[in-house]
Amino acid sequence: MQTVTVDWLHSIDEFRDVPEPQLQWVIDNSETLYIREGEFFFRPGMPAVGAYIMISGKIHVYDIVNQEMRDVVMLEPKAISGYLPFSRGLTINVYAQAMVDSSMLLLPKERFREMISRHYELTVALVHVMTNRVRSFTSLQQQNEKMMALGKLSAGLTHELNNPAAAIVRSSASLLEHLKLEPADFKEIMAIRMEEKEVDAVNLKMWEVLERSDKPTPTLMERTELEDKITFWLEEHQVQRASEIAENFLEDGFTIDDLRDFKAHIPVPYLSPVFNWINTNLVTRKMVADINEAARRISDLVRSVKNFTHMDQGKGKELTDIRDGIRNTLTMLHYRFKKGNVALVEEYDENLPRINAMVGELNQVWTNLIDNALDAMEPAARGQMTIRTEKERDSAKISIIDNGPGIPEDIQSRIFEPFFTTKDIGKGTGLGLDVVCRIVKQHRGSIRVQSKPGETTFVVCFPIN
Repeated sequence: MQTVTVDWLHSIDEFRDVPEPQLQWVIDNSETLYIREGEFFFRPGMPAVGAYIMISGKIHVYDIVNQEMRDVVMLEPKAISGYLPFSRGLTINVYAQAMVDSSMLLLPKERFREMISRHYELTVALVHVMTNRVRSFTSLQQQNEKMMALGKLSAGLTHELNNPAAAIVRSSASLLEHLKLEPADFKEIMAIRMEEKEVDAVNLKMWEVLERSDKPTPTLMERTELEDKITFWLEEHQVQRASEIAENFLEDGFTIDDLRDFKAHIPVPYLSPVFNWINTNLVTRKMVADINEAARRISDLVRSVKNFTHMDQGKGKELTDIRDGIRNTLTMLHYRFKKGNVALVEEYDENLPRINAMVGELNQVWTNLIDNALDAMEPAARGQMTIRTEKERDSAKISIIDNGPGIPEDIQSRIFEPFFTTKDIGKGTGLGLDVVCRIVKQHRGSIRVQSKPGETTFVVCFPIN
């Protein structure tokens, strides 16, 4: 096994400029620990006892997020880890398991006060290790935060895109089946002998009915009565598929008077094929309209994604309407409102001036604040969110209000701290509000929270000029 000497410690990059007497002090005040292959060196919740210097072996440090293992670091000989000077963490929050038989030097934290007061270069070296570790860990957690946010948006988009896509598939299949019935009707149409002016009159009448803007909206009882009347009229005139035609005619606003107008231009023997031809047109038109509406919905979602990510713009600031970013964010999270049975109240100042901002980063602010509010209301399986924009002196003020259980008063001052979270393990990294705070400050804005049971309000202000 490697013998720990001053020369060996000097070979560690972080200790290269530390004087030899200080490294000898480390050796004299440390103890050697041995960990067998497969053993856990520490687990989440265990107290942090000091700084470790790996002598031999290999230790796997990892975390578990959403029941998945995520690597943090692999400790190998000459690696420095554990509790370091000025560290605020008093407990361990990761797992460490020996991959092979390993050994390490432990400098107990009880010796740190003496080290800080007497050994400046050694202290600086260990503080440098800590700042590098914080920087790497923060970068990793921010990446995890982004991936979790991306996962939520992806789930929402998958849900939102599935409905119109399924509608297109369903309507197109129905349309194909409908068109297969055309040949039989076509034979009857070809047998019709009508004058050209009568054909034009029928065609004009059909479009006149379809393009009416003042179609009544009958109650269920009125609708049933009208449908029965149309069915009886069609049957009385020996029109085939009378009940099916009556249902479709009523849907498009046809009345008994319209049927009489048609009859005035159609010879009696041809009433059935002509009315069935009109019905075929109505059904085809409705199916095409359904496909068009579903395609439009998909197009709107794609446009919202494009605007939300701001993928077609540069990264600089530009004048933007705050409402656009909020609405795009709401489109991305629409499925969560439905899933959580949350009512949305939007109160926008239509005259609010635009602000100079990085649009993509503002959308991160709205995503985090709205998503957190939805999480807060989730246990109740219902709720209400109010989003309000207004002008307050020379600032644009945005309020996001939820009627969830509220934030306990004793932790309200800590919610913007990095890594602080009230969510269950695996559900949050504690960086969402830290990201929000940094983005708001980057735009010379401010953010504050007011919370009591049944009402939590996040207020964000951005300078207008």
